[in-house]
Amino acid sequence: MTTLTAPPVLDQLKALAQDTRYDLVRHLAQGEHCVCDLEALLGLPQSKVSYHLGILKEAGLVTAEQRGKNTYYTLRREPLFRIGGHLLVDLFPDHVGLTHQPKSVC
Repeated sequence: MTTLTAPPVLDQLKALAQDTRYDLVRHLAQGEHCVCDLEALLGLPQSKVSYHLGILKEAGLVTAEQRGKNTYYTLRREPLFRIGGHLLVDLFPDHVGLTHQPKSVC
């Protein structure tokens, strides 16, 4: 018996489903930020910000670069675009072009 594994897009969706992580992604969409900037923007302690950034990094949604004492995070946009594409294809395989054409029941 083979074990099915969830596609990476599901892990990325799970990472985005939490409010704090979604807020982090929204801030990172504006550009690169260090952890200390994100702490101030979210009003959260460094440990919580780092924890959530670690989950986003593990899901492949952000990259981290160490510069001196600070770690700077950048949003990876490609996975977010792929998430949208996967959802559209999975949910509407007959309508990839997003043209709504209901199928007849008769």
